[in-house]
Amino acid sequence: MTTDAKILSALREHPAGVSGADLAEQLGVSRAAIWARIEELRRLDYDIEAGPHFGYRLLSAPDALHADDLLARLGKTKIIGRDIRVFEQTTSTNDVVEKLARDGVKEGVVVFAESQTKGRGRLGRAWMSPARKGLWFSVLLRPDLRPQETTQLTVASAIALRRAIQNETGLQPEIKWPNDILLGGKKTAGILTELSAEVDRVKHVILGMGVDVNLNPGEFPPEWRRLATSLKIESGKTVSRAELAVAVLRELDRDYARVCAGGFASLAEEWEEHCTTLGRQVTIQIGGRRIRGRAESLDDDGALLLRTEHGHLEHIIGGDVTLEK
Repeated sequence: MTTDAKILSALREHPAGVSGADLAEQLGVSRAAIWARIEELRRLDYDIEAGPHFGYRLLSAPDALHADDLLARLGKTKIIGRDIRVFEQTTSTNDVVEKLARDGVKEGVVVFAESQTKGRGRLGRAWMSPARKGLWFSVLLRPDLRPQETTQLTVASAIALRRAIQNETGLQPEIKWPNDILLGGKKTAGILTELSAEVDRVKHVILGMGVDVNLNPGEFPPEWRRLATSLKIESGKTVSRAELAVAVLRELDRDYARVCAGGFASLAEEWEEHCTTLGRQVTIQIGGRRIRGRAESLDDDGALLLRTEHGHLEHIIGGDVTLEK
């Protein structure tokens, strides 16, 4: 953890104030160094008050994602979030993490972007990523799983994201297989899982997530307004992106550990409880193939079990799904 992250962590642990001398002793630096870092944080729009009787105290933080602040808020995790990087703008956070993966970076690194110029969803679709309106981020994982088991990570990510949104906003999101988070039947978040693997071994997995947090109705393209929504629209209030980001990372870290420890079954039960797809008649487009049937449940690897019109049970790991009315 950097000096700035440690300072922000200490300020949050002591809302009534902490002295410069105590900060210097805790961090093993001079009081002058503490003062210099406080000034730098102020230049980043952290409102930090100073006084002779209470030392320093944090009054407010900017509506921006800063790696040091996210690390300070998050605290210690097992894997996900132990390394956080934030870009003001990039093409796609998945692209950045793919390069980090090829460079041998350890799993758990998270890359956020305040905006993306080429954000993407499943099946090559564009994902609108306006600056400081949502969470656009990717996570690098190196799980000890067989390639066919990595669908478990998409399931775990969806339930972790759903849980974090509920905890932070009070909203009750639903999951549409395979990777959409819905509110009131409209999409507010999506997950893009990209895999690099050999025949029997996963090299790495990239979990890309996009969450429409504080977009207003008029900020969606006209053609999307019937299908998409944001947490702000649904809750009626502005949501702290930093607090939501930390909540998501905590839930992801916990559920990733559960998957790696063989605890996928309990996650699958929670996923099924909140999934709008199960029990419905659906049509799934997989490339040039079109399958119609009833979505029944998940198998042990996280694939969707679909009972076709002809009574066959198909294991579906991906596709474009349409719910029938």
